[in-house]
Amino acid sequence: MRDSDVLDNNPHISRSALEAIHGQVFGWALSRCNYDQQAAEDLMQQAYVELLTGKARFDNRSSLKTFVFAVVQNLARSRYRRIASRLRLLQAAEAEAADNYVPPAEPRDATVLWKAVQELPRRQRDIVELVFCRDMTIEAAASVMGVSTGTGRVHYDRAKKALRTRLEAIGSRDYD
Repeated sequence: MRDSDVLDNNPHISRSALEAIHGQVFGWALSRCNYDQQAAEDLMQQAYVELLTGKARFDNRSSLKTFVFAVVQNLARSRYRRIASRLRLLQAAEAEAADNYVPPAEPRDATVLWKAVQELPRRQRDIVELVFCRDMTIEAAASVMGVSTGTGRVHYDRAKKALRTRLEAIGSRDYD
């Protein structure tokens, strides 16, 4: 890491390392904001402010990717904690609209799979997204979620079993 590339208030983070993971972190921010691009951009800006000012200090106890994902996760939690009741009402309206809408560009199998993932409990859904969509290990995903590795493994195992059961039920309906 070059000295000119290092953040002033976070000496273990380089600008180029942040740029390298920006796309993946933005994808995580999008999922934390229910895919609202403007809210995700605001969340990313807030995360970068935390990193640049040193409020969120990286000390090499995890990978940089895991650390930045956790910063975004924590900021999203605190942001949405204040508006949780309003958000629940919006999600209910969106869910009702989503039940009537099937994206035309996605193949049927991907739509069915994504719908099954979205129906999982929150922690199971998060671990599946982090492991499969964001290319993290279970250990790193558990760290981002703020749970122990053992708890992360339990959520991962339960998510796989629940998805298998749901997808088998859907498959058997297709062949009846």
